Amino acid sequence: MTAAFDALTRADMEDARIRPGLAVRRRLLDAMGWLTTPLLPDDYLGLVNALWSSRELRGRVEEVRPETADAATIVIRPGRGWAGHRAGQYVRVGVDIDGVRHWRSYSLSSPPQRADGRITITVKATVEGLVSPYLVRRVRPGVILRLVPAEGEFVLPDEPPARLLFVTAGSGITPVAAMLHGLVARREMPDVVLVHSARAPEEVIFGAQLRTTAARLPSLRLYERHTRTDGRITMAQLRDTCPDWRQRHVWACGPTGMLDDAERHWRRAGLADRLHVERFRSATASGFRAGGRVRFLASGRQADADGATPLLVVGENAGVLMPSGCRMGICYSCVARLRSGRVRDLRTGREHGDEGVLIQTCVSAAAGAVDIDL
Repeated sequence: MTAAFDALTRADMEDARIRPGLAVRRRLLDAMGWLTTPLLPDDYLGLVNALWSSRELRGRVEEVRPETADAATIVIRPGRGWAGHRAGQYVRVGVDIDGVRHWRSYSLSSPPQRADGRITITVKATVEGLVSPYLVRRVRPGVILRLVPAEGEFVLPDEPPARLLFVTAGSGITPVAAMLHGLVARREMPDVVLVHSARAPEEVIFGAQLRTTAARLPSLRLYERHTRTDGRITMAQLRDTCPDWRQRHVWACGPTGMLDDAERHWRRAGLADRLHVERFRSATASGFRAGGRVRFLASGRQADADGATPLLVVGENAGVLMPSGCRMGICYSCVARLRSGRVRDLRTGREHGDEGVLIQTCVSAAAGAVDIDL
């Protein structure tokens, strides 16, 4: 390196004798090239302000607002590239905890096109969870999160039905809260019945807000069921709370047991087309294998994976540096070489895989034991 440096210096000195100032300009250009390569101007915008980057969608936490003892609303300023959302949709959030990025999906609890441009997710901490307790109790304003554009079909039509029924429990109220914001803002609000379950009155997320709104608007009827004293609600009990449930279009969100009950109830009534359900955990279709051991050969890491979690997330949770981009199977930034085993495309449910093929880890799950070159 010293010899090369001396040669460059002699060349600069020779050039300087021929054309004064050339050596200085050359050194400046070389320095600029060394400093900028391989970054692009967008990378520098991201260094100045993390939200200006267009290569990776980010959001900055601006406020953490407690809702109950174990739930909080996270107020986020989305960065460049956020295209907005519809009430009822969810957003995938990337959270860095102890040097490892974890991805989770949360319903957006804020109405679309909020005046200040911010969005909110309302998170309930679970005892066995990692990310939800961090967001509820540890995250602070200023933290940068990674975001994926909003998605989901649990939304109201542009012209909502004249009579609506919402059936929610626990944090299942979060997407419905965003819907209610939009409905309340309408010139003519539909006839809405909201049946919500929580363990106790103080554990109702948005409880004070919901009660105030229901007291003010005759077109919104709120029924709370507190399971600690009243037990869990069954769909058969809805006939007492909402006698005209057959004439209403229904949006239901909450625990799996409640949603399974709702689907059976509306199917038996011949009204399955009126029921819209949002599940927080993806159901694995019947016949799917249960996943298996995933080995990341280059890093020497391994982890057990179920048949519904993307290999991208499995690797990140195991501490593997996983390439990724859009995380939706569009940009092909997350490809890796499959060395053995088979994977399942989470979009279609189809199994595939031969030794040496490239797979998209963001939309592929383990269908048995898998070896990947990462």
